Amino acid sequence: PVLAGRNDRQNLSSPANKNIYTIRKAALLLLLTFAEIIVMADLVNEFNGYRERMNEVILSKNNLVMKRLWNLDTNTYENGALDKKTKEMLGLVASMVLRCDDCIKYHLGKSHELGVTTEQVYEIFAVANIVGGTIVIPHTRRAAEYWEVLQNTEAVS
Repeated sequence: PVLAGRNDRQNLSSPANKNIYTIRKAALLLLLTFAEIIVMADLVNEFNGYRERMNEVILSKNNLVMKRLWNLDTNTYENGALDKKTKEMLGLVASMVLRCDDCIKYHLGKSHELGVTTEQVYEIFAVANIVGGTIVIPHTRRAAEYWEVLQNTEAVS
């Protein structure tokens, strides 16, 4: 009913009605795709927002050990003998092997920001699955989904 008007449904065999049907179908698919992209962008924003809010809460408690841990983590991923991009890729492998979905999302986001390619990401997935075994596969699925979200939201931005 959404794809064809009242009269169109009765005669989809005519070329004009087929074209109308095709155009309406394409428009509906485009709307659905756009809606999916908005929802996907929300997933990234929701994750980043939650992470930022909770980091502020944790650091606001002024626990010296936690502050030092955050500082150590931040400095670990700065350029050194290894560049930031390489370190993020290593962080992603380790996060996948440790099966930490939040960590995986974080490192995928950073890797995306640093220009890691889809081909590189899938090599990272391969290494993580070889090292971690088949238990990593469900995390690879979620990582692949999140990577697609990052790629698709970039295309919309």
